[in-house]
Amino acid sequence: MINCPRCGQSVRSDAIACPRCRTSLKAHGHPGIVLHRATGTEPLCKTCIYDADDTCNYPQRPDAWECTMYHNATVPIVSNPSRYEMTPAAWARRNAGWIALVILLVFSFGLALSRR
Repeated sequence: MINCPRCGQSVRSDAIACPRCRTSLKAHGHPGIVLHRATGTEPLCKTCIYDADDTCNYPQRPDAWECTMYHNATVPIVSNPSRYEMTPAAWARRNAGWIALVILLVFSFGLALSRR
């Protein structure tokens, strides 16, 4: 068990967030997340985007030599924005069930009106 850095609540060691205050525990050794290590003479925090925007909750900040939450400030978080744009084909695939339901309803109403 670890303690939440914000509220002090005991938290399971495999938790992603504190159940009490919802603080993200990514930087606190969650298994399965890559551990970044400083290779130069400066700590990771000097070049980290989360230190720059003050959203880091790592206790060793600003002198962390290893961290799981590290993201280089010179690299944008979304490196390929076109990947996240919604194209008509992607929208159709995402909403295929609704489209099928609308087509079925239109067909049913058309069939009901033609039998009158």
